[in-house]
Amino acid sequence: MFKRALIAVFCSVIAASVFTSCGKEIKDSKSDSNTSKTDDAASDTTAAGNGDDQSGIQDSDSQYNALGEINISRFSDRKAPDIDLENSAVKNFTTPEKGEKIIIMKFKDYEGEVKIRLFPEYAELGVENFIGLAEKGYYDGLTFHRIVKDFMIQGGDPLGTGTGGESIWGDKFDGGTNENVIHAAGTLAYANSGSTATDGSQFYIVTGTTFPEEQFAENYPADAKEVYKSVGGSPWLDGSYTIFGQVYDGLDIIFSLQDTETYQANAFSSEVSTPVKPVEIEYVKVGEYNGEELKWFISDYN
Repeated sequence: MFKRALIAVFCSVIAASVFTSCGKEIKDSKSDSNTSKTDDAASDTTAAGNGDDQSGIQDSDSQYNALGEINISRFSDRKAPDIDLENSAVKNFTTPEKGEKIIIMKFKDYEGEVKIRLFPEYAELGVENFIGLAEKGYYDGLTFHRIVKDFMIQGGDPLGTGTGGESIWGDKFDGGTNENVIHAAGTLAYANSGSTATDGSQFYIVTGTTFPEEQFAENYPADAKEVYKSVGGSPWLDGSYTIFGQVYDGLDIIFSLQDTETYQANAFSSEVSTPVKPVEIEYVKVGEYNGEELKWFISDYN
């Protein structure tokens, strides 16, 4: 249903070259240069530096949030979708059962936690892998090495370059895709190197942007279209990445993180996505859903 019978504008995207097979690529069709945004540094020569060379740092001004600052004022146009969340064809926003396992993520320097509902019914291996890594403390102390405003934030690489990471099984795995879940704002998914068979430890959380009615094909699924129009997301990623969770609390933290100041660390790419100050994960742990309020949408935090 949600296979990419996508918006005409997305079909013209030209993927940027990937320098080595270990580089993970997530296409961002909004790039002004009509090329994709690579999901990680593609080789050692393009890896983020240690912060000594910041010649590509953008001038600091009010468009950036200071580390630890939560500011969602620029997202006031995003609204809850006009759909029946529990009975929609889009299953991202269904209520979890009490006692279900969830992910709790804490960022250093930020107050509050990010809570994520998991989708074992749609991504069994993906959920098993993430829970296993979290229970080992794998993600504790790692960074979000790539942050692209109005697209996504990416982390989970122990090398911090976008070229590392592994699954609980010691290598890559195939997490697959499922048409019931889409890349709405707040979606949690695995980065990959060209297919879901290369899923490992690296993940991203979507922030995305909203899309007007005229950009959708006539036969585009109605509920998915409503979500992308009102909530926002990255619809061109659907069908290519393993979605395994959805943020239901702390989405304001994620949206604020994407406004962190960044610089161009990759000489082979024009993308300005490496945080000037490291965005560190304090911990990722497994918890249980206890019936607390579900705040799926950024409008829930106003």
